[in-house]
Amino acid sequence: MSGVEGYMYPNEVTLYWSVLIVLYPYITGLVAGAFILASLVRVFRVQAVAPTYRLALLTALSFLLVAPLPLQFHLGHPERSPEMYFTPHATSAMAMFGYVYLWYLMAVLVFEIWLDYRREIVLRSQQSKGLLRLVYKVMTLGSNNISERSLHIDEKVGWIVTLVGIPSAFLLHGYVGFIFGSIKANPWWSSPLMPVVFIFSAMVSGIAGVMLLYMALTKLRKQAIDIRCVDTIAMYMFYIFIIDFSLEMLDLVHRIYEADESFRSLNFMVHTKLYFSQIVLQIVVGTLVPLVLLFLTQVVKLAEIARKRIYVLSGSLILISVFAMRWNVVIGGQLFSKSFLGYTTYKVDLVTKEGLLVAIGFIILPLVFLWALVKLLPPWPPQSKHQTASGD
Repeated sequence: MSGVEGYMYPNEVTLYWSVLIVLYPYITGLVAGAFILASLVRVFRVQAVAPTYRLALLTALSFLLVAPLPLQFHLGHPERSPEMYFTPHATSAMAMFGYVYLWYLMAVLVFEIWLDYRREIVLRSQQSKGLLRLVYKVMTLGSNNISERSLHIDEKVGWIVTLVGIPSAFLLHGYVGFIFGSIKANPWWSSPLMPVVFIFSAMVSGIAGVMLLYMALTKLRKQAIDIRCVDTIAMYMFYIFIIDFSLEMLDLVHRIYEADESFRSLNFMVHTKLYFSQIVLQIVVGTLVPLVLLFLTQVVKLAEIARKRIYVLSGSLILISVFAMRWNVVIGGQLFSKSFLGYTTYKVDLVTKEGLLVAIGFIILPLVFLWALVKLLPPWPPQSKHQTASGD
């Protein structure tokens, strides 16, 4: 059979989890990381990153709206998916995700954004005209009190919501790693470190994504980039990336030391079918290079323009690295037989339901939603409570 080496059962030749299942944990990871960056301002009072606070929240919401769509396209009958809300099944990890998703979307993220923007929404509902006025009127939810006391209560409640949202963000993405880590039949996935690795890689990818968006949008608005802000973001990104890389290396060392019956097959995979995606993209280009570049910015006094270029390059490589990690886990875990005697291949189609064009569309769609949200709720108005000057 074409693309098959060794001995495989017929049901192992075709991969049932496609590139869309790769996108799903990747997109949810961006959500979690963006929210964690926003929490640095609200909960941990890191005022240096305040210029990205609202942008991080809107970015998290944009990607969260798209997060379940790859799964919907993958399902044979997506119209049946709402049934999991009406027929609770506590032992199903996928069913529990539905409840976690709704909790995080409605009770945490949307509520926090509404609290933070409530003053601007009320003012715009009074100042706008036509259809836009109606939209803002609906968004006020009938709450038009923007007195100092009322806004102070909003701030307090928002702090509590963010505090609750941090473990919720970990739960949202950590459960993806839990699903893979709990499948003991597949040695590539079966690791207790899998949920933790997914969480930290999610944090670093989301932070990198917001940093790049902030720099790009600020340039498009012809405004000066707050260098203190991006310096601080890069510092947190660097430290979290070190932890993420250390955890992945710890998992690798454990597998090498344990060297069970599956090790020979996994070693073969890394040196052949996954060599480019894991060794070249994930480890060398996507991890070691940005770590070295970010390390230089921490120990060497570089010019502002040089630091900006390093941050753009490092952030882009980190996004590639985390996507490669998701690819290696989802696709790589299906390329060998359970008997460890055969190997198959995966080819991404171009225009099928789970093909390359659809995957690219799901990457672009959150950016379209973000553009609409930024138009509706600008994250950088002069009167923003969380906007700080570069010299603060």
